[in-house]
Amino acid sequence: MRVMGVDPGLTRCGLGAVEGRPGAPLSLLSVGVVRTPADDDIGSRLVVIEAEIERWLDEIRPDAVAVERVFAQHNVRTVMGTAQASAVAIVCAARRGLPVALHTPSEVKAAITGNGNADKKQVGTMVTRLLRLDAMPKPADAADALALAICHVWRGGVQHRLADALARARSGGAGPASSGRTVRPGEVAAGRPDRGGNTR
Repeated sequence: MRVMGVDPGLTRCGLGAVEGRPGAPLSLLSVGVVRTPADDDIGSRLVVIEAEIERWLDEIRPDAVAVERVFAQHNVRTVMGTAQASAVAIVCAARRGLPVALHTPSEVKAAITGNGNADKKQVGTMVTRLLRLDAMPKPADAADALALAICHVWRGGVQHRLADALARARSGGAGPASSGRTVRPGEVAAGRPDRGGNTR
């Protein structure tokens, strides 16, 4: 499963993509941050975020997109900007027919560290360990985006298998055959470009 995570924000929007499956090592595909100047108007900032998310979707070709679920904060201005950036990511994915999953920060923290109240450093440390990286992704928005993607690989994979089993049970075990083999970490699915841009 190839998942792109989005940690929404206007000033910094974290993006991260991983590939893997539950119970197996994960592979980092890409990580980065979209930055927009705070003194630009809101429309221009959202256009920049949309363009970069679209570019990532073109290059990564994810199976799903995981976005942090916006939660209430005391700073209304901050939560509004987060919600607007989140909406852009959801629209970009929906336009392509990609499934979108919303995960709360506590869900992601619990999935990655086992503690729903973990701080950003703990999340970053576990992301670094899980992806076998030499250094922690920075800024924290980038690590958070990867954490979202990892969380969905683990949770989404289980949910997909449960839904598949339920569908087979309802149809008397005559569920649809898989359309292809499982892509192992480090491999590239047929028809997808590798990191060099070549299609296999």
